[in-house]
Amino acid sequence: MNTIIKSILLTLVVLLPTSCSDSFVEVKPNDQNSEDYFNTAEEFDLAVVSAYDLLQSTYINVMLGEIASDNTLAGGESSNDAPGIQEIDDMRHTPLNAQLRDIWGWMFAGVNRANYVMEFQNKIDFTGKNVLLAEARFLRAYYYFELVKFFGDVPLTVDKRFLFGDQFTVGRTPKAEVYAQIEQDLIYASANLPAVGKQTGRATKGAAQALLGKAYLFQNKYAEAAEVLEQLITSGPYRLVTDYDNMFESVGENNAESVFEVQYSDKEGAGFGCLQCSEGNVAVGFNGIRNYNGPKYDSGFSFNVPTSGLANAFEPGDIRKRVAILDIEAWAASTGATFVKGYEHTGYYNNKYIARQGDLNTGDANLTNPNNYRAIRFADVLLMAAEANNKKSSADAIKSQAYLNRVRNRAGLSNTTLTGDALTNAIYRERRVELAGEGHRFFDLVRTSKAQESIPNFTVGKHEVFPIPAIEIQLAGNRWTQNPNY
Repeated sequence: MNTIIKSILLTLVVLLPTSCSDSFVEVKPNDQNSEDYFNTAEEFDLAVVSAYDLLQSTYINVMLGEIASDNTLAGGESSNDAPGIQEIDDMRHTPLNAQLRDIWGWMFAGVNRANYVMEFQNKIDFTGKNVLLAEARFLRAYYYFELVKFFGDVPLTVDKRFLFGDQFTVGRTPKAEVYAQIEQDLIYASANLPAVGKQTGRATKGAAQALLGKAYLFQNKYAEAAEVLEQLITSGPYRLVTDYDNMFESVGENNAESVFEVQYSDKEGAGFGCLQCSEGNVAVGFNGIRNYNGPKYDSGFSFNVPTSGLANAFEPGDIRKRVAILDIEAWAASTGATFVKGYEHTGYYNNKYIARQGDLNTGDANLTNPNNYRAIRFADVLLMAAEANNKKSSADAIKSQAYLNRVRNRAGLSNTTLTGDALTNAIYRERRVELAGEGHRFFDLVRTSKAQESIPNFTVGKHEVFPIPAIEIQLAGNRWTQNPNY
């Protein structure tokens, strides 16, 4: 796998937490050579590379984006296996939830690394600096987008690190202002990033345009979303691949449909005390078949198991079903494979992100799987453009149908001729099956106001966002308010 090279300077240059129990506001500033860095183009580049590193910790964001929805159940070994994940599945999570604290800390670590680059943006000039700054701003937008999706209003700091003590003066910023900064960062990134990055995995112009379109869509800015997404569709280098069966296999990584992909490798291991230290996709091990013995697949921990509702959402003849969902009972009957049923066993596994035999692994196979996360695919772009065009004030059903039908036809399905609200709902259904198992479902349900009717125990006015971790509020001297009803 061709990945962005990780730097040994990660723990030296970037003054951020490295253990699962650390919070970004608990770290005392250590100005070890901070002002003596950023003296060369290479140092800028290495600092930007370090900002990419936190993308690998988003494996938990992806898992919870499914488990919190109607697509999957928590699974695992028992109801006590990873209690925080079980709580989110049942919509009984609290501000003490360990996984939510991880997301908060890891995403702010990513923000801080990007801000560290921006803090010294004017120190020297060199050819190509605008591209590196654009990458840093793309990454800052990416991490803030994750934070605002999960938590709503969050502390916003721009072009400077969030250091210990700042939590007493920087409050939670209204999400509209956070989105405004996300938009500014992505507009800059779109204007300054190349169409093809200098290394596989680097942010590109298309990635910035796609994320900007998604940020607009989450704010119901349909006309703006339609405009930027159409620019990407008509002038970008992306296309739907015809070999859908290999989309999520190792041979399908970084293909023509990949707009932005989180790069994973097996080069560095980690332990369960520091999952974000892994260079591998931890979710693959978590999603895997419990105590499996048979062809093609490897074992895992049976989390994030698809529901029958998701399995039944696919239309007859849809080729995507066999790619998205493994019917383990049918597979075992046809191959002689054996496995152990985990907690909340549904008979299904997330076939996109479970371990295959032959995956390179030099460490713990459950923590260092090299399967990349396809964060933004061109199919997602087409479906977002279809939705935006149908919901903008000057709706264009013809264009919306065309984008939707490109995705449907690739799946072996017929064209739709629906219009109006029926077309919008058809797009929503298509997003569910096209993007199944990829971490988008919960947030799609929330932003389209369909969560209450789809997710058991979902409470309107509460569960649209997750609680701010209690320790963060305490460390801020209780100056930050909690999200409603938590």
